[in-house]
Amino acid sequence: MDLKTLPQPGVTGAGGRPGSAEAVLVRHYRRLVCLAYLTLPADRGRHARVVAAHAVVQRALPVLGGRAAGAAGYPAARIRVLRGALRRRRWPGAAFPRVWGVRLFTPPDDGDAELDARLAGLPAPARAGFAIQALDGLPRAEAAEVLAWAGVEAPADAARAGAELLRSLGGPAWSDLPPGHDACTVHLQPGDLLRRRRLTAAAATVAVALTAGVLPALLPAGPGTGGPDAAAAAAPGAAVPERRADDLWRTTAKLGLPVWPARGDLRDDGALVSRATAAWRQAGPPVAVPQLLYAGRLDGAAVVLLTDGRSLARYTEDPASGSGPALALAPAGDSDVTAGAAVVLHRDDHGARYLLAPWVASAATRRLDRPDEAEHPLALTAGVTAPVPGAAAPGCPGPVLQLRSDPVVAEQHAFLLADLGGLAPAHLTYTPPPDASSPARPPREAVGPQALRRWAAGACAVPEAGPEVRQLNLWEFADQRLPQNAGELAWACLRADRWDGSGSAAAAVLPPGGGRAERLAHADGRACSRYEQDTVAQYRWRAPNGTPYLLVAASRRITRLAVTTPTRRLDQPAPPTRTLALDNPGAGPTAVEAVTASGTRLKPIG
Repeated sequence: MDLKTLPQPGVTGAGGRPGSAEAVLVRHYRRLVCLAYLTLPADRGRHARVVAAHAVVQRALPVLGGRAAGAAGYPAARIRVLRGALRRRRWPGAAFPRVWGVRLFTPPDDGDAELDARLAGLPAPARAGFAIQALDGLPRAEAAEVLAWAGVEAPADAARAGAELLRSLGGPAWSDLPPGHDACTVHLQPGDLLRRRRLTAAAATVAVALTAGVLPALLPAGPGTGGPDAAAAAAPGAAVPERRADDLWRTTAKLGLPVWPARGDLRDDGALVSRATAAWRQAGPPVAVPQLLYAGRLDGAAVVLLTDGRSLARYTEDPASGSGPALALAPAGDSDVTAGAAVVLHRDDHGARYLLAPWVASAATRRLDRPDEAEHPLALTAGVTAPVPGAAAPGCPGPVLQLRSDPVVAEQHAFLLADLGGLAPAHLTYTPPPDASSPARPPREAVGPQALRRWAAGACAVPEAGPEVRQLNLWEFADQRLPQNAGELAWACLRADRWDGSGSAAAAVLPPGGGRAERLAHADGRACSRYEQDTVAQYRWRAPNGTPYLLVAASRRITRLAVTTPTRRLDQPAPPTRTLALDNPGAGPTAVEAVTASGTRLKPIG
């Protein structure tokens, strides 16, 4: 197939309603996988690189699920793919997809070695800049804009480096790229041929399975064509989904999705629930007998929500979509009173509608960017909310729910959940600045005035905002009085914890007067988590009179700070505030190191 014949971004093609997740998947999957493959590190084995490229795309696509995004569908997916590929510094170990018994490799070509060597010599942002200019034909300025939305800190430089590589290769179009970089056209061979005594397999099956995001599964529609009737027949011995008692949540000591009762006006529709269960078994299957959480008719669509304790499955039959049944899966293990308090049932142009946990007594919405504005009550009908409109800028938490627990669960317990495009919204928390007279403070609900003001400034500085994120915490680890009475600067470490236990962090400064935060650096791992509670950061700032400063701040357990600039060297005990302001530091590189009381040495995040 000539890749030039594939529909271009923003152009309607066959395969589904324009802008739907299904249409984006059908029309652009190959292009997105190639984009991820080119952006991922080029110095690893092809098998791991191919599998990782598919994993990145499958984690990215679900952010579109259920939205009629129009021509913006592909650009939105492209940004998600770039973020995923740029973040993937380590190759997944136990993460899906997995391919058993075979090794995958792209077709060899004379141009492979040269291009791989050139890509391996570039940083990830530059590889991404090359990929979007080579695959999508974007001008350099537009490529830089896309990279900025994807979180690249120096997008113009990355786009320029990518353009230089593209120009040196003769400016290839999509179809001119070496076949060895088309990760959707692969060869297979046994991975352990020399160790086997007998090779009896006549064929190998490669299953690209579901990953930690929300993956819309395309299910054929209509009886006799593999549609719902065929899906229900695919697992004739499948167990009927379980149901929990309506009042179980009032008596158990462990709250979460597994104690939700079955709700919805179609919960007794055995045929519908069986089709939903069979569709999940075809795609998954679930790790345990599914539990029914909801089956009902919503905005003209029949929706079924199931869980197996580890994952959520949402099955939708929407005649108006014209695209047949759809299945969306998302991780949901270890849900609790907050992370198991809401699930997206339906999303369209009018907003998202949630099914709330039975222990939620009241619901409201609020604007993160308006911390002094009161929350707005949200109507509930049998646990289902009215549509919650609005969308955040890419990379920022979306509309926020403010929920309040029933007094049976906890008195005066309110908390925030942010829509990140998946089935389950992320829990927002806040860790206040240190108090020298008390131990380190744990994260708390982000509903107080100070927490809301900090989140208003820091929301768009989060390290990631996607459907795989379970919790976002803003830790205000230091406050600093700026020179020349310019106000107070807050230093924050924002952490994203994913459902699979991994996470990432970003250091940021929150300027005086409630201005928007500036993100300083980003790192994967457990920085700024409860397992790594020490941090240090640096920031170049210019005073109102024009004097440049190097500002340094550290967390409460830091006892010594060492700073090297082009003009001076400083190594001294940390002041009580754990902050420094060095004027006229020079234009060259700087080095900052912090030392804890136990002797551990730290460098800034990034």
